[in-house]
Amino acid sequence: MNQRPGATDFEFAALREANNYRRALLKLFAPHLRGRVIEIGAGCGQFTAQLRHLPTINHLLPIEPDPRLCAAFRQALPAQTLLEGAITSLAEPGPWTAIVSTNVLEHIRDDQAELKIYHRLLRPAHGRLCLFVPARPEIFAPIDSDFGHHRRYTRDDLRRKLEATGFKILHLHYFNFIGYFAWWFNFKLMRRRKFNPAAVRFFDRAIFPLGFSLESNLLWPPFGQSLIAIAET
Repeated sequence: MNQRPGATDFEFAALREANNYRRALLKLFAPHLRGRVIEIGAGCGQFTAQLRHLPTINHLLPIEPDPRLCAAFRQALPAQTLLEGAITSLAEPGPWTAIVSTNVLEHIRDDQAELKIYHRLLRPAHGRLCLFVPARPEIFAPIDSDFGHHRRYTRDDLRRKLEATGFKILHLHYFNFIGYFAWWFNFKLMRRRKFNPAAVRFFDRAIFPLGFSLESNLLWPPFGQSLIAIAET
């Protein structure tokens, strides 16, 4: 992932504070998750812990390539099956009815080839892809490089890549309008190289819930810190 030493550690330590953020993602993804579900890039299990409680999922397979994160995952969720490796390591037979990928695609140099694999796995069951990626190239910052990000996406770019790999897009919109400005100021302008757990906690508790309520109930914004896509085969 081409990260500087410790980047993964401080990223996940701070993002443990983003409870409302993860609940918002789960709310958007949950209607599309049923049956046998793959989670790509499970990290240390923060989102897995929420996915595994969805009653519509009867088999959840998290996949994570980083051995350090796998060790943390197994410590946090010892009863949960975990595949250590990439999607190309998958040997368990389908059909798979959904794939969840949060903040993973940007780490993959050939992202379109990765999407083709997702489509191939989901096609037999006409499954759905729940995809979450960082957005807007103009706020690509040093911390993005530290995390091993190859890119931040525009809506048109992500639409083109999904459609080119055979997906039919059901929903595609920007997410976290306020977070766009927070990212620009802290990481693009000030060039900070790590998250502050206290700042993440404050944003998650005091600012994000209002922004998400306005976005999800009134109008999705014309740009944002991230992009959400729901697509089917």
